[in-house]
Amino acid sequence: MKTLQYKNTKISYTDQGKGTAVVLLHGFLENQTMWDAFVPEFSKKNRVVTIDLLGHGQTECLGYVHSMEDQADMVHAVLHELKIRKSVLIGHSMGGYIALAFAELYPDAMKGLVLLNSTSRADSAERKKNRDRAIVAVKQNYAAFVRMSIGNLFSEDNRERLLEEIEKVKNEALKTPLQGVVASLEGMKIRKDREVILHFAKYPIQLVLGKKDGVLIYEDNLEQIEGTTVKLTSFPDGHMSHVENKNKLQRILLEFFKNV
Repeated sequence: MKTLQYKNTKISYTDQGKGTAVVLLHGFLENQTMWDAFVPEFSKKNRVVTIDLLGHGQTECLGYVHSMEDQADMVHAVLHELKIRKSVLIGHSMGGYIALAFAELYPDAMKGLVLLNSTSRADSAERKKNRDRAIVAVKQNYAAFVRMSIGNLFSEDNRERLLEEIEKVKNEALKTPLQGVVASLEGMKIRKDREVILHFAKYPIQLVLGKKDGVLIYEDNLEQIEGTTVKLTSFPDGHMSHVENKNKLQRILLEFFKNV
């Protein structure tokens, strides 16, 4: 684990392997440990960077609202420190929103993009209300909110089968400070629609969706790639493809790296 000072804030990251730079961005209530099962394989032929996003893992909070642009600028600072000019970004859920913000701010730094259980679209009015409700709920009962939020990310079919793995994810999520949780919810609520990137990007894009995702409605997310060259992979499960469909996802991502 390495650290960097960015705007008087400690940023935690790792950097392993050589080759095409692959940057792994975790989601809300996650941290860079979510990629532990993937890094050994990915780093055999690629340079793999994992980052704890603002207010998550061992990275400190920058403020009371962490916009997707704030997060993207921080990711850019880490890559600048590592002298990485171009990279493939893989973002899970919120990490995907950040990868899209990065792609908009730094288009010349992009070599490829994978949106993993994520979307290019902004929050609907209903989703924004749900974010506000979540902020109230997490302030009232932090542990109950975190545990319930994580449980709901897995498809019902997998909750029994993956009991042990889900418990690990919950325990990692409970390391996220309250300020980090609220700042991310505020940041996701105000994020821009970036669907245009899927239509005009000059680099390969892969979208990975779960058909039983309780967070992102599968059919709605198919609409955003109509008329694009974005490659779609659909799994039969929930929002946590890196756990629910780990082996297949690893093969798909390794194949994607070969083609960028």
